[in-house]
Amino acid sequence: MKPEKIGRIAGISLRLVGRMAEQKLAGQPQASSATPPAPAVSPAPGPTGRPTGQMRRGVARGVGGFLRPFGRVGGIIWLEVTGVFFLLFVVAFASMAWRTHPASIHGPYDRTFITSVAVVAVFLYLSVSSFWRARRK
Repeated sequence: MKPEKIGRIAGISLRLVGRMAEQKLAGQPQASSATPPAPAVSPAPGPTGRPTGQMRRGVARGVGGFLRPFGRVGGIIWLEVTGVFFLLFVVAFASMAWRTHPASIHGPYDRTFITSVAVVAVFLYLSVSSFWRARRK
């Protein structure tokens, strides 16, 4: 996200919050005033006042735009941590496959060796694809 866009979103958000605060303060009586306060009039929706729903949507869009980069970075970190987690399984099962491998290439293969090689292949694929997806984001 470009710095100009972040500044624009922050500026819009601050203006909206300022307007809401101004409306809130205008509706409440002031204690230091000697004159009686004017009756609070809520702005009418339409050309003179902003409807509340439209203001909420504007604030929601501003906050969503501000949080979008953090969500992207959080997703990348999640994929990388998941890739490291899968690599731990690869290391554990690869050592088991190494301990149970047959002496010759044509030797008898037991179920433990075949299972550990299959698990290593699956978790290696999951780890590499997780890092690949994180790199593409």
